[in-house]
Amino acid sequence: MFIEEKLDMDGLGITLAIKTLQAIAFVCDILTFPVYVLFQRPWRNRSLSRRVKAIPVSSDARSITYRSLSDPGECHIQMVRENIDTLAKVLEFCVKRYANKKCLGTRQIKAEEDEVQANGRVFKKYVMGDYMWKTYAEVDMLATNFGKGIRELGNQPKENIVIFAETRAEWMIAAQGLFKQSIPVVTIYATLGDEAITHSINETEVTTIITSYDLMPKFKKILASTPSVKTIIYMEDQLKKFENSGYKSGVEIIPFNTVVKRGAESKIQNCMPSPNDVAIIMYTSGSTGVPKGVVIVHSNLVATLKAFSNAVTIRDDDCLIAFLPLAHVFELLVESVCLCTGVAIGYSTPLTMIDSSSKIKKGTKGDASVLRPTCMTSVPLILDRISKGIQEKVSKGSNVAKALFKFSYDYKTMWTRRGYSTPLVDKIVFSKIRQILGGRIRLVLSGGAPLSPDTHEQINTCLCISIVQGYGLTETTSCATIMDCHDMSVGRVGGPTTVCDIKLVNWEEGHYRITDKPYPRGEIVVGGDCISMGYYKLPEKTRDDFYEADGKRWFKTGDIGEIHSDGVVKIIDRKKDLVKLQAGEYVSLGKVETELKTCPIVDNVCIYGDSSKQYCVALIVPNQTQLTDLATKNGISNKNFADLCSLPAMEKAVLQELLEHGKKCKLEKFEIPAAVKLCTEVWSPDMGLVTAAFKLKRKDIQERYQHEINRMYAS
Repeated sequence: MFIEEKLDMDGLGITLAIKTLQAIAFVCDILTFPVYVLFQRPWRNRSLSRRVKAIPVSSDARSITYRSLSDPGECHIQMVRENIDTLAKVLEFCVKRYANKKCLGTRQIKAEEDEVQANGRVFKKYVMGDYMWKTYAEVDMLATNFGKGIRELGNQPKENIVIFAETRAEWMIAAQGLFKQSIPVVTIYATLGDEAITHSINETEVTTIITSYDLMPKFKKILASTPSVKTIIYMEDQLKKFENSGYKSGVEIIPFNTVVKRGAESKIQNCMPSPNDVAIIMYTSGSTGVPKGVVIVHSNLVATLKAFSNAVTIRDDDCLIAFLPLAHVFELLVESVCLCTGVAIGYSTPLTMIDSSSKIKKGTKGDASVLRPTCMTSVPLILDRISKGIQEKVSKGSNVAKALFKFSYDYKTMWTRRGYSTPLVDKIVFSKIRQILGGRIRLVLSGGAPLSPDTHEQINTCLCISIVQGYGLTETTSCATIMDCHDMSVGRVGGPTTVCDIKLVNWEEGHYRITDKPYPRGEIVVGGDCISMGYYKLPEKTRDDFYEADGKRWFKTGDIGEIHSDGVVKIIDRKKDLVKLQAGEYVSLGKVETELKTCPIVDNVCIYGDSSKQYCVALIVPNQTQLTDLATKNGISNKNFADLCSLPAMEKAVLQELLEHGKKCKLEKFEIPAAVKLCTEVWSPDMGLVTAAFKLKRKDIQERYQHEINRMYAS
């Protein structure tokens, strides 16, 4: 669909080129078809894709419960045999199997230099070296020593400690060290605002905070409001020395490596946790209100570890590029699965990941090009941006290049749906796109929100990879459903994992019932060993959302799903996202946003619906390049981005683009916004308008743009 919007097929030469390509492909298909059938066995691929993943195990008038048909994998079985029931035991399990194998890698930063841009501006850029690796045995030793060093500083088992830092090797080492001493880890997103950070520190009554050099300046202000904090441990910077002036007196500030050295000299023994001990109090950067601390015990984490290890196929040379927040349970569990299966983890950041990243010096390579990973985690917003980057690059090519790309894309999609791979097309056409992420990526794990079918298919096709989409929440330790590795469908989040059941419960107000045709629909409720203990110091909220039944602990997600005949779940709505307009139509804000995000001109979007009005409105963060092109088409030139966003004519033009795109996505007329505001600001976690997982914080967005929302409705 996206290619059709970009491709001008006028001209006899282009048409002739396409006809020639089709004729050549037809002849090649006839000649090679028997070989492909023999070696690729497409009937087997189609059969595996269509196989039933879960079946109903119980039902009543209000609900129906599904359970996975998958068997435990080798790693799962080994963990059961060796009684691995805590994360502290997990690391011992890993070291026993992979002691001398590469474990955690950090890219060397050699220098920071000024780089003059074409417009005369000067940016700081890194001169970077290779990845520096620690083996499993070295990581275990560092974790053990760090945990002992923490004890030497006076911290006791069962006393909370905060980790407030970006994703990096020291984060994982610190957490593993604390697990070995039965010390609960309080995780706080590095992108949270000062108020949320202060709330999380004070609520958990911590005396020690582990942070990074880059985040230390925040504490010049925060420490005044956190009286319990006595010690800050900071992870050192590769280039800069720490300057400790300006911090609250009486607070001891210690380098990370100093704690490790103290632990190396300590006689204190490990204090190993039990399965029911608290491992993590994970503060969610929730889409509403102040962050809530979700209490996760070791047995919850191990249950999800088993489920994730059952769902993915690991190869000996696999390597993960890690950049999502480790303070998010999804990233923490994926990295833990990598540890369990001997997969090397190379750390990166969005500022250094690819060759064109903002901190990479021109002419040098980004992390992905150096690391050449085979696996990565992502969230839909990042995949949407990669998708739009591909669209933009194609749109700037010649008409012949566009025609070749469209033909190759359609050709590959057709054969993929039939169960075949297309190695020649991958090599000739898509190999350059694959090089963006190092050329070896084969598996992307996507979580945090539903991924649009268009983006899912495009990334699979153009990067020649398999996206495994999953669904889970912090409250379910990131575990609920996960796609089967053989499933060729898009737009769904997989069947129940091997460690939990999925229940659909009627939601009468939204008219979702298990008796709906063709598929049962309702609120998703998850039950199993992965369900957390509840919310920290919020007993009433815990009672509202969690309950015990049928020998299991259950969590009411608030998400609406439908379960297809093969036992696979599709997320179709969310209770909090449903708005009833004045005429009685229900609009699912999240569903509309997911579809409109695939429109080339939209970088981000928040739909707002007022139940006293007959239509919705939209706050749009437009793509600068696409907006400029649209302005040119409408006869508007010599305007900067901010000026374009303020022009009523451009709002009208963008609205027309959304209308046409919405029709192609089969949105109802009442679901498509009737007015838009073009926002010049890129919504980031730092602004407090999206969470660390890039989910919209509707309340904060509404408050920030209330005047514009009123204007749109008044117009």
